[in-house]
Amino acid sequence: MTSISRRNLLRAGVAGGVAGALFEAPAFSSAGSRPVITHGVQSGDATAHAAVVWTRADRPGRLWVQASRRPDFRGSRVIRGPLVTPDTDFTGKVLLRGLPSGEKVYYRAKVESADRPGLFSLPVDGTFRTAPTHRGDVRFVWTGDVVGQGWGIDPNYGGLKLFESARLRRPDFLLHSGDTVYADGPLAETVTLPDGRIWRNRLTDAKLKVAESLDEYRGQYAYNLLDDAYKRFTAAVPQINQWDDHEVLNNWYPGEILDDARYTEKRVDVLAARAHRAYHEWVPTPVRSGPVHRKISYGPLLDIFVLDMRTFKDPNTDDTYADPKRGLLGATQRRWLIDGLRNSRATWKVIANDLPLGLVVPDSPVGQEGVAQGDAGAPEGRELEFAEVLRAAHRHGVSGIVFLTADVHYTAAHHYDPKRAAVQDFTPFWEFVSGPAHAGGFGPNALDGTFGPEAVFVHAPPVANASPAEGYQHFGEVEIDGHSGALTVHLRDRDGVALWSTTLRPGH
Repeated sequence: MTSISRRNLLRAGVAGGVAGALFEAPAFSSAGSRPVITHGVQSGDATAHAAVVWTRADRPGRLWVQASRRPDFRGSRVIRGPLVTPDTDFTGKVLLRGLPSGEKVYYRAKVESADRPGLFSLPVDGTFRTAPTHRGDVRFVWTGDVVGQGWGIDPNYGGLKLFESARLRRPDFLLHSGDTVYADGPLAETVTLPDGRIWRNRLTDAKLKVAESLDEYRGQYAYNLLDDAYKRFTAAVPQINQWDDHEVLNNWYPGEILDDARYTEKRVDVLAARAHRAYHEWVPTPVRSGPVHRKISYGPLLDIFVLDMRTFKDPNTDDTYADPKRGLLGATQRRWLIDGLRNSRATWKVIANDLPLGLVVPDSPVGQEGVAQGDAGAPEGRELEFAEVLRAAHRHGVSGIVFLTADVHYTAAHHYDPKRAAVQDFTPFWEFVSGPAHAGGFGPNALDGTFGPEAVFVHAPPVANASPAEGYQHFGEVEIDGHSGALTVHLRDRDGVALWSTTLRPGH
């Protein structure tokens, strides 16, 4: 990934010079000889002064990105990006730095042929908004679970329609809560719906079997970006991504050895390494390897703590984790979260947890996939580390904690209160659940009483694996009022209709 420093980036009224001419008119060539941008553009991790821009070409070439504060690209700068080659599946990223805070940035991507310098692809445009440094309104959406349980892209049912509804809300960013793809979910050509209608999946080779090779993992992301609604969304809305299990396979944990006839490679660590590489090649993340937990500040009203609940995960077969360095977060990430909450001066501290806190997610008759251990007693197993986080935050007077999650394929609002809990030393908080974006609808799951949750709202299908055609697809929306600091949550359906809303006040 190539970066551009503050002194070289956007300065209003400063032309792009000779480099700017690269974007003024395409070079002439015979049909089919120029490079082609194959899967649109994406942006990610848009902070106050930086953002990642992503694209992919159909052949080796040099990525160029033009960026401006103006839609006509006057006063723009052109950034020379990396070579895109087969080593990265022809994907490339540019880190834009020195951006103006709290503003809309217009960008344009082109790829220059490696074989014929001066021959460029047609440009593809995108936009993103940087995070503010001053107090102001904030709006963002979150969801998870894309193309799961055999439900692929069927244009007759709107494709990935939810992303069009989310785009029309004009969010500042998307918090993608994981299961960005279903690498373990092959697609059939057709599926018969309960009323006899036929769902017809668009198919690619990578979606005909479970992903094992690097190219098969790459193909999962390429598939989702075939959808027009999704591509319009990714070109218009920056993302904050985290990964969950289906980017590799269902309910995986480090060190697992598979007993699954679909897989020729049984070592999950080998599969996870391939999946991790494909994820960072195809998703507009700022890193290529290592844990994905990070904090993103969005002005004085919002800090987002993006958790990595996979890299350090202990086996699902354990009733309790014996190694305090693991759990779901690991000792280092756990301390990072505690210190980050304690030191945050933001009004609201959103914890993006790709596995829910209080919902029971079984993985076997004795093992658990998530945090909850399935009882109302004192914390045990993975609950211990979240008890530690909540206790530390309470004792340091931290307020404004909100958990946002997906994973369970329905939408819900949970309020946690020590008056109902086996644990007494934490400050009451909310956890909001959304999804699926485009997958089978399930739920509701049982609530574990350890932290005293109450299901204030639930919207789940009456039968398991309800198709996107039946509804029960969801995204959530958060609005923070720049004047009062109030945070409003809307739980929305596939069409963007608010099913339930609530407003939280600072300090309450």
